[in-house]
Amino acid sequence: MNSRERIIATLEHRTPDRVPYDLGGTHVTGIHKTACLNLCRHLKIEAAPVRFADVIQQVVIPPAALLERFAVDTRGLFPLCSHNWNVQGEDKGDHLEYIDEWGFVQHFPKDGYWWNLAKSPLDATSIVPEQLESYPWPRAELPERIAGLREQAKKFRSEGKIVMLKGLCAGIFEMGQRLRGMENFLCDVLADPGSAKLVLDKFTELKMRFWETALDQLGDVVDIVVENDDYGTQTSQLISPETFRELMKPRLKEIFALIKKKLREKKTDKEHGWIFFHSCGNVRSLLPDFIELGVDILNPVHTNAVGMEPTQLKRDFGSEITFWGGGVETQNVLPRGTPEEVREDVKRNLEALMPDAGFVFNTVHNIQAEAPPENIMAMWETLQEYGRY
Repeated sequence: MNSRERIIATLEHRTPDRVPYDLGGTHVTGIHKTACLNLCRHLKIEAAPVRFADVIQQVVIPPAALLERFAVDTRGLFPLCSHNWNVQGEDKGDHLEYIDEWGFVQHFPKDGYWWNLAKSPLDATSIVPEQLESYPWPRAELPERIAGLREQAKKFRSEGKIVMLKGLCAGIFEMGQRLRGMENFLCDVLADPGSAKLVLDKFTELKMRFWETALDQLGDVVDIVVENDDYGTQTSQLISPETFRELMKPRLKEIFALIKKKLREKKTDKEHGWIFFHSCGNVRSLLPDFIELGVDILNPVHTNAVGMEPTQLKRDFGSEITFWGGGVETQNVLPRGTPEEVREDVKRNLEALMPDAGFVFNTVHNIQAEAPPENIMAMWETLQEYGRY
């Protein structure tokens, strides 16, 4: 099987030759610049020039030689957005400052590993509709955002790879928090849902404008469309399932329905397109909703969050959704464990998630800066040994 055949079989819950492997197909399944450079030095692979998938997270597009060395099955397309387009920091002494196209103020500490949101533009205690109407929103449908991506996609497909397309921005819930400040927006959701709905509607509108433009141009050459919104914590959810169903679910339904419609229009009868949805933490109680909305792929499997035990997830939802990620835990095991602890974690997660297909191997989240090359190699070697059907 080539990579496309392998992942398509997996998504259709047919048994492939081996568990597919993703590294860098998205901005949430990648590797930090520091970890990538260290790994390339370890393998004597040329890493320059560094290209970013996400400058804010410092997540890079792995060099072609590394992708080939690791037999990676995916390739990512990264439209121009606030996380990779003209990210220029102004020196403020102990940090750099960057104001992105949304008006979010980002800081990069001189001794830091990534950019952090430092100030939200509409962070007053309350908000009125006029503020949203007059706000200088980015143009989601700018053709520059997707310039050159069609050629990249055709090249990746000719190489037998699965093509993944990132979206415009973070999820509608997450963007509301960035616009208003996390504390304010969480209060809006409960105490002023009318205002919260206006904010969510605006981000829904902008996302739909982007996907309309992007999929009109790329729908026939893209396999997997990437959307995201973080609802989980290590123990439960940021909002209740009831609040999710009232505020978020109807708007996600609009976005996902548009994506599916565009993919159907652009693809032949023999080809399919899939929705990949990233939501960190404990989202077990929301999984039936995700499936109902048309999500084909859940990322990640946050294995050390309450309720996200891989064996139980596979038992309860494995026939209805593909699990993407969860191959090794990235908060403690991969960065701080021994190579043997990494191997044991990988073996345990493969045993839970790979039966009956429907599993693509990736770390729980991006490989962070401190992950040693020896541990990354232990992860990959264990996948090669135990990830075959």
